[in-house]
Amino acid sequence: MGQLVKNEPNLISFLKEGDLIEAKLLARNSRAAYFDIEKFGTGIVYGSELINAKSIIKNLGIGDKISAKIVDLENEEGQIELSLVNAQEQKNWDILKELKEKDEPILIKIKGANNGGLVADLHNVKAFLPVSQLSTEHYPRIEKGEQSKILNELKKFVGQELPVKIIDINPRTNKLIISEKEAVGENMKELLSKYKEGDVIEGVISGIADFGAFVKFVDNPSIEGLIHISELDWRLIDNPKEIVKIDEVVKAKIIEIKDDKVFLSLKALKTNPWETASDKFKEGQEVPGTVYKINPFGAYIDLGSDLYGAVHVSDFGSPEELKKNLEAGKKYDFTVESIKPEEKRISLKLKK
Repeated sequence: MGQLVKNEPNLISFLKEGDLIEAKLLARNSRAAYFDIEKFGTGIVYGSELINAKSIIKNLGIGDKISAKIVDLENEEGQIELSLVNAQEQKNWDILKELKEKDEPILIKIKGANNGGLVADLHNVKAFLPVSQLSTEHYPRIEKGEQSKILNELKKFVGQELPVKIIDINPRTNKLIISEKEAVGENMKELLSKYKEGDVIEGVISGIADFGAFVKFVDNPSIEGLIHISELDWRLIDNPKEIVKIDEVVKAKIIEIKDDKVFLSLKALKTNPWETASDKFKEGQEVPGTVYKINPFGAYIDLGSDLYGAVHVSDFGSPEELKKNLEAGKKYDFTVESIKPEEKRISLKLKK
């Protein structure tokens, strides 16, 4: 190569370090593998590059062609140093970039799972599918306090095939993020185009989590919506299981359709107790109530008829004093200080 460069220096200008080229295997031994690089001369793979590419070279026959990456245009022996492993890696990343640009679903097989999500191989590159990028159907329905069970839920996907899209790619940091949610999103958007906000649907409770319940549409089981815990009932609840159970058939109102997601409400189909709150309670009125929950800011008081009032901690001086005077589950007498139905608020004061 050295003589070639001296006689025809312009030829080398066509090559530069980092280029991917096609190379044909000429010969190999225990110390090196030699490749023909057409008019540019001979390339060599040796040293650590030979060790790393051992399995690749083993499967090559004399005359076989392969992609190689230029590591050094001219070493001390006047040869072009090549890397087969780096070439394959770069080729893989180039393929992945093309797939991301096409923005089409890719079917991948799940190889592993961790607390953050699922792991797969995509063109020999490790791909990560975060929990947040799972489809609604596959999102782990773990109740509050049971987060340790997420990994067990994710392990169920190992060995399964899922459609995904590439959403983030960075060869320099070996970062490849994929999303099942994005892959099924377009199809879901099309399915949801048949519905609009305000529609009432019949559904089956398909999952329950601490933040709400999932509902599959009876007339289209491919669609799964979410009822947030705040939309399950007008009364305060700590656990969605207080209102719904798995496989229960319910009627729900569509309150929002956003991209490929649909949000539902059960309480929207129930009588709003705040519409008649002013008829039941007046300022200065003495009312009985049961302490529903105590928090650092005060206490929620169950007044019946799915209405709740609040006692502020400032009335007691400190959270400790509040707890001395009020106990969860016990009934006390209160005075209505103010009532604002439009804000869904009733302020109470403990009657001494």
